[in-house]
Amino acid sequence: VQLQASGGGLVQPGESLTLSCAASGFTRSYYVIGWFRQALGKEREGISAISNSNTKYYSDSVKGRFTISRDNAKNIVYLHINSLKPEDTDVYYCGIDLNPDGSRPYGLGEFLNGLDWWGRGTQVTVSS
Repeated sequence: VQLQASGGGLVQPGESLTLSCAASGFTRSYYVIGWFRQALGKEREGISAISNSNTKYYSDSVKGRFTISRDNAKNIVYLHINSLKPEDTDVYYCGIDLNPDGSRPYGLGEFLNGLDWWGRGTQVTVSS
């Protein structure tokens, strides 16, 4: 499995950014791909995830500013971030849960606990 995250950079507060995650090397009838962020020495924070049936999950802290979407033909998942804040500064990682448990309620906590693979992160820095 390969997950290639890109699109990070240095932006000013209030600007927008779109992160991309190119996924390859797996075959599953149902899976969830998403984003989490983690600063050095801190716990992972689940941000957003999307299933291949287009069910979307968002953390309360980013609802309204972050939008997740996917291009199934290209197997790319996007995370569009509006109104960036300095506290959004972090390394953003793309990960995949290849075996989400459809028999139980599923959310970002389950996504983080069920991560099977994740790629190298992309740095987002929000500063004036």
